Amino acid sequence: MTGNSSVRVALEHDVPPGSVLAWRRVGFAVIVALPFGLLLSLWSKAPTGTWVVRSTIVALLAVVAFGVAERVPARLPRVLARWVLQLVAVVVAVPLGVYLAHWLTSGVGIQPRPEQLRFLALCFMGVLFGPWIALIAMLRQRDALAQRQALTFQLERSEFERQGLQARLRLLQAQVQPHFLFNTLANIRALVRSASPQAPAVLDSLIAYLRAAVPRLDGTSTTVGEEVQLVRAYLQLMQMRMPDRLQFSLDVDASSTHLLCPPMALLTLVENAVRHGIDPAEQGGRIEVKVTLRLGRCHACVLDSGVGLVGAGGAQGTGLATLRERLQLAFGDQAELRVSAVAPHGVRAELEFPAEMAQVQTPT
Repeated sequence: MTGNSSVRVALEHDVPPGSVLAWRRVGFAVIVALPFGLLLSLWSKAPTGTWVVRSTIVALLAVVAFGVAERVPARLPRVLARWVLQLVAVVVAVPLGVYLAHWLTSGVGIQPRPEQLRFLALCFMGVLFGPWIALIAMLRQRDALAQRQALTFQLERSEFERQGLQARLRLLQAQVQPHFLFNTLANIRALVRSASPQAPAVLDSLIAYLRAAVPRLDGTSTTVGEEVQLVRAYLQLMQMRMPDRLQFSLDVDASSTHLLCPPMALLTLVENAVRHGIDPAEQGGRIEVKVTLRLGRCHACVLDSGVGLVGAGGAQGTGLATLRERLQLAFGDQAELRVSAVAPHGVRAELEFPAEMAQVQTPT
């Protein structure tokens, strides 16, 4: 309802954009004038071209009047519609156009009566058909304006939806792993209280991790190489917390390091493996991270030898559910996350998404 009201107000009271003699209008005037000129030339001794020129002059002057009334005055009182003013302008312009065409093509002298009758016929046809042609042009203009208005609303809605998705994505990213940070800080506090010489090293590892993680929290995408760097810093930190219970390996295809990757996606799988697989296992375990590129898609696999799905109660926490939602926001149905049990114990988490190269930022 609001959109239709805006279109109506724009048509009746506001000044539209564009030129009075736009190429489309000039071309339309010439095309409309041609059959009238040909028709009048059938009953005249004057050349056909002369009558085509005469009817074209009338049509062009009507177009000018139509365009001027479309813009002057800039605002109209509500009792007067813009289209009424334009139709009146066309009706007034047609006789003036006939006189101008008469003067330009025949001079100011007295013309024979048949010629005068034909000029009157041109004036009559212009007054009769001109307003209808102008009305059709205004209807087409209104439809075009309505389409532009609808397209503008659609673009604005898409932009609002995109901003909403980005805000939701950032919120999900901020919820990725607060428990990890709290647990690590609690571990550092315990080491400090016990005057353990390992405390500075763990703190240094946490600082290195935060330097890699914090700048990516505000972004909606990162690269596989940066994500792997973050995973390495995380695993090194976890290994310092439990050096006898955690081993890990990273195998990353060099051709995949510059691919776009949702922030914290790979890290969520690794953190989930540590929390639900290695931590509950009495003997700890091993985590293997492998990233490959094949058939235009990036495949990431995180394999752990922890307690497995049964040992974890069949639940992997909210991390994977949050990751699935983030993947849906980033890739739609083109991304896939699979979690399966590994015999005799352990879990394999596989992430697959389209391989898109990140844009290289060049220094200015």
